[in-house]
Formats: sequence, structure tokens, C-alpha cells
Amino acid sequence: MTARLGDRAMRDTCYGPLELTDEMPRRSGACRILRALFGAATIAVLLFSDAGLAQAQSFRQGVSAFNRRDYLQASQIFIPMAEQGNPSAQAYLGFMFETGRGVPQNYTEAAMWYRRAAEQGDSLAQYSLGLLYDKGQGVPRDIVEANKWLNLSTAGAPRGAREARARIRDAVTTKMTRGEIARARLRALEWVPTRER
Repeated sequence: MTARLGDRAMRDTCYGPLELTDEMPRRSGACRILRALFGAATIAVLLFSDAGLAQAQSFRQGVSAFNRRDYLQASQIFIPMAEQGNPSAQAYLGFMFETGRGVPQNYTEAAMWYRRAAEQGDSLAQYSLGLLYDKGQGVPRDIVEANKWLNLSTAGAPRGAREARARIRDAVTTKMTRGEIARARLRALEWVPTRER
């Protein structure tokens, strides 16, 4: 479908809205450039869809290794993906560093991976990062930042997890002053997800 639309746009630009025939003269040398761009775009779509498919298969292999409790194998799969900006791999890696599964336990490293995934909108990473801020593990204890991430996590949670996350968020909120609650809500409202890729 994309190739057909591209061909039609190129034909209409280079030849006009009429049907292409061998006798029709080309309008300009820009048509060659346009044709090359459409060809490059088509190749890019095919390459990225293949890369996306390969990455999805690799991610599933990582999850499978994690579920088999082969944490070393899972970490070897997730680390390159996380470094390339995959938020799901980053969230898994954050959990692995937090719990010391397949990698040495390191709360600072866990917080870094959770933050990268959380900034991209991964609600589970937002939840985990909020808990680290609440406990002061790997990051300075910051109840306002904790509540911000827990608010975002609750808003983006799947239906089955929303109620449990809301209870944790509300428990953290009971430790806060009205001013802190207002600051946390403002930070959550101002937050915008940013993709790494």
C-alpha cells in the first residue's frame, strides 16, 4: 500500500495526474531525485520492519530466559537492547539490577535503567522508580519525585494493576504535606514522555 501511494505521488509530481506512458516526457531532473527518495524510503521501511521484527524476537527470547530463571542469558539479551533505547528491556534490566538477578545487585544502576524506561512512558518502570525514590535506594530519598512517578504509573497502569498501584501511591501521599502533594502533581502534569530512538 505504501509503495503504491509513493508511486502515485511520484507519477503525479513527475508526469502530472495522467497515466504514465513511454511517450510522455519527464518534467525535470527532480523526478530522478524523487524516484530515488521513494526507493530509499521503501527500503528503509522494509529494513526497519525487519529490524523491529528481529528485535521483538530477541526481546521474547530475553523474557523467555528470564522466566526460565536463566538470568545471565536474559541480561546478555537485554543489555544491548536497553543500551539501544528499548524501554521494556530497560525496565527488565532495572529489575534485574534491583534484585541482583543475572547481574550484581546495584540500586544506582537499577534507578538509571528504570529512569530511562520511565522517561519513555513505561508505567512499570515509573512505578519501580517511584518506589526507589520513596525508599532512597540508588537515588536520594525524595517523596515528591516518588509521588510524581507513582502518579504517572497509576495513570498508565493496565486495568488489573491500577488499583494496587493507587494504594501504594496513596500510602506514599499520606507522608506528604499539602505543598509536597501539589508539587508532585504539578511535576506529573508537566511531564512529557521522550523517546530515546
